[in-house]
Amino acid sequence: MAMLGWFDPLDLVAISVFVLAWASYAVTMEWTRLGRGGLNSRMDEERAVWMRRMLRRESRIVDTQIMAALQNGAAFFASTSLLAIGGALTVVRSTDQVASILSTLPVSMPSARELWEVKSVGLTVIFVYTFYKFAWSYRLFNYVAIMLGATPPASEQGSEEAERHVRRTTRLFRSAAMHFNRGQRALFFALAYLGWFIGPWVLIASTAAVVFVVWHRQFASDSLRALRDDDPPS
Repeated sequence: MAMLGWFDPLDLVAISVFVLAWASYAVTMEWTRLGRGGLNSRMDEERAVWMRRMLRRESRIVDTQIMAALQNGAAFFASTSLLAIGGALTVVRSTDQVASILSTLPVSMPSARELWEVKSVGLTVIFVYTFYKFAWSYRLFNYVAIMLGATPPASEQGSEEAERHVRRTTRLFRSAAMHFNRGQRALFFALAYLGWFIGPWVLIASTAAVVFVVWHRQFASDSLRALRDDDPPS
């Protein structure tokens, strides 16, 4: 309860808006009918198509190369998250120095040292969550690569074993992508969280901006329009 005394009521409102926006967007994307019309859901459908078409190919060198690229992407973001964790912990350890530097800037900074530390710890927690998601996604992509190697030959594509293998591989593939998407989402909201270091109103504005950007990417972007099959032929 003593910790609540470090926050102004507006700070509590701002962080509540941030958490609610993140949670609402995540639930919408992963658990509602609206989310199934987004870009992520469309790519899940394409993963299923990929797995079925791969089953028909004798040579799967291209498939393994694509999977290696996906693994490298997850590894890159996991490494970036580790660097971000180190930077956030440095801010926590150097509260006095950072506050002294930022006090010369024309921005509103938290007056209490404890409040600054709480904000820094919160940022660290977000980056730890981000690292966990990317690291687990990387591991799942490894599992998918193993499943690709265990795919039955094209001559058995009509068998029940082959169909069952494709379904299992697709589900595992979608799980890897889901955790990767959660990691990226956390990075986006970490950028919004940085606004809290300036002030609660900035946090609310940055949260709204991030929600708009990620929503537009999922439901109104050129990428989604490119995947739609209802456009008239040119």
